[in-house]
Amino acid sequence: MANLSQTELQNLRHLIGAHETTYKKLNTYATQAVDPQIKQIFTKSAQDALNTKQKLMSFLNN
Repeated sequence: MANLSQTELQNLRHLIGAHETTYKKLNTYATQAVDPQIKQIFTKSAQDALNTKQKLMSFLNN
C-alpha cells in the first residue's frame, strides 16, 4: 500500500471515528429494543459498522 497523505490520513481517522460512534449507538439501540426483529436489525447494523471500522483501521497498520 502506498503511503497516505496527511489529508487521506485525516479522512481515514474521521471515518474510523464515525464508524465507532455508529457502532456504539446501534449497539445501544439493540439493547433497548423490545421487538426481536428490530433488535436483530440494530445488532447486525452495529456489527457491520464495527467490521467496516476494523477494515479501515487495517489501512493504518500497513
